Amino acid sequence: MLRTLLAAALIASASAALAQPKADPDWPCPQRKVTTLGFGAVWTGPDPTQALQDWGQDREAAQLAQKLASRKTPLEEVDPLIADFAEKAGAEKPARLTRVFAGVFEVINGERDKVVAGIGRYARGQRVMAERIRDEASQISEIKTSPDVKETKELADLESRFTWDKRIFQERSQSLSYVCEVPTLLEQRLGEIARKIQAKL
Repeated sequence: MLRTLLAAALIASASAALAQPKADPDWPCPQRKVTTLGFGAVWTGPDPTQALQDWGQDREAAQLAQKLASRKTPLEEVDPLIADFAEKAGAEKPARLTRVFAGVFEVINGERDKVVAGIGRYARGQRVMAERIRDEASQISEIKTSPDVKETKELADLESRFTWDKRIFQERSQSLSYVCEVPTLLEQRLGEIARKIQAKL
């Protein structure tokens, strides 16, 4: 009986592991990769499905959405902007505020998609550079351990290129922690703005 239970548990854990999405080799960040966001993660107001299609047709809502989504707009300025818009919207307030949210969602999600794609390109570039550095190190080692080694211009150029490539690789690796934070910062901004809009519904 115990063996049967253990076997069942092993099969269940193996099945769960197989069901998990495979890690993206081009994703270098510590947080799990989420390719695109769903509005349900930040929005509990009216269904924005229609608003996501036509928010751009409401000129004032679209302008406000662009302003709120921009990281140049401090979060402390968001509340007054939403309050002013809500007051002028009158009876159409729920529909128009939903359009504002839809616009903010589309703009931030689009920006986030570009950042995530850029991180993938960044990681691929780092991988290519790491391979080049390994090849350069191997070539330098071969030349230096050769019985008839000579201090040639070829070796000096190779060592110079190796040092330069390694420096660039290290600098880019150090900046990766900041790059990886950008999708999370965008998600946090979207969530905060969504809460502020919902508070005015």
